[in-house]
Amino acid sequence: MAKILGVGIATLDIINTVNHYPQEDEELRASTQRITRGGNVTNTLSVLSQYGHNCYWAGVLCNDSDVKHITHDLEKNKIDYSYCQLLEQGKIPTSYITLNQQTGSRTIVHYRDLPELSFEAFKKIQLTNFDWIHFEARDVSENIKMIQWVKENFPDKPISIEIEKKRQDIEKLFSMADLYIFSKHYAKTLGFESSEDFIKHLSDLHTNEDIICTWGEAGAFALTESKKLIHQPAFIVEIPVDTIGAGDTFNAGIIHGRINQLNWEDTLETASKLAAKKCKQAGFDSLVL
Repeated sequence: MAKILGVGIATLDIINTVNHYPQEDEELRASTQRITRGGNVTNTLSVLSQYGHNCYWAGVLCNDSDVKHITHDLEKNKIDYSYCQLLEQGKIPTSYITLNQQTGSRTIVHYRDLPELSFEAFKKIQLTNFDWIHFEARDVSENIKMIQWVKENFPDKPISIEIEKKRQDIEKLFSMADLYIFSKHYAKTLGFESSEDFIKHLSDLHTNEDIICTWGEAGAFALTESKKLIHQPAFIVEIPVDTIGAGDTFNAGIIHGRINQLNWEDTLETASKLAAKKCKQAGFDSLVL
C-alpha cells in the first residue's frame, strides 16, 4: 500500500439534524446532534486509510479544549499527525452544520482562528518516502511554494489538488500538479452550468494534467492527460442520509484508483460508488469493505 501525505484542514464539526431547513428567525429543535472531526483533506485520508494506505496529515492544530476530539479521531482512523504545527493560541476551526433530514443537504457556517500550514513548516517534512501528496487548495500563496518545492526537490512525486472554492490567485495553481479535482461550486462561480462545459473549457488551457469535475446528480467528467473525455453518471441515492464529506470520499476513491493504476473508467466508477455509499450513512466508518 502507498504512503500518502495530505495537506489541508481538520475541523470540529457540530452537526445538527433537522426535519426541514429553517426559515429566517425560525426556532427549530434538532432531532440529533453529532460532534466529530471534519475537514476535507482529513476526511479523504480517513477513507484512504480504510483501503490500507499509510496516511499522514500536515496542517495546524492548537492547544485548546477541542483538540482532543480531533486527535482522537485521527488516531482511530490511523492517520499520523506528527507533521502538524501545534500552536498554543487560537481556536480549533469549527463547522456548525445544519443537516436537512428531508433532502440530506448540509448548510455550513464555518469559524476559524488559526493560520494555514506555512511553507516553512511544510519544507521540514521528509518527503522522500511518500508515494503521493494531496493538497486541499486553501492558502494559495503558501500552496504554490509547497508545490514548487516538491517539483524542484522530488520531481517524481505525484501531486493532486482539490479545487473546491474560488480563492484569490487560485488559478496560479493550475498546471503545477498531476491531477486536479474541481467542484461544481467552483465551476459555477466561473459561470459554467455543466461539468462537461467546464472540462472542455479547461482542455484548451491545460495539456499535461488529469482533470476531474464533479457535478452532483449529473455525475463527473474527467479529462485525461491524453485528452480523453470520460463521463461517469452518478449512482443515484433516493433518500440521502448524510451528504457531508461525499466529495472528500470521491477524492479518496480517485487517489486510490490512480495509485493502483486502474484505468480511468474503473477509477471514476469506483469513486462514484463510494461517494454514493457515503450519502447513505452518517460518518465515514466502514465505507471500504
